Amino acid sequence: MKICCGADIIEIKRIQESIEDDKTGKAFVKRIYTRKEMEYCESKKSQKYQHYAARFAAKEATFKAISEQLEDKYSISWKDIEIINNEQGKPKLNIVGIPLNEIEDMDLSLSHCKEYAVATVTILKK
Repeated sequence: MKICCGADIIEIKRIQESIEDDKTGKAFVKRIYTRKEMEYCESKKSQKYQHYAARFAAKEATFKAISEQLEDKYSISWKDIEIINNEQGKPKLNIVGIPLNEIEDMDLSLSHCKEYAVATVTILKK
């Protein structure tokens, strides 16, 4: 067995500016986030940018954790990694469209404060 991990940190303001950009904001959101992720983040009202940023960081951290299993960096897209919440509200990874047969288990941790969002992904491979 092998443990792989990935971590990422991002400034929330950077994500907020990308989303609020009059020219590219809508395209940015549609390229990065799934419908479920957008619905979740938008439900957070005044804190929605923290949740968008945390999910962005989680996608980056996931890519870092699974990158050695990919043929190349172009074999995965932003929407192939979806961050959803379970019944208890804990975020979890949903990776779609990519055969990851060697992955036995995955765990995700998200955190954010006023300025930053951070994510850590741990993967257990067979």
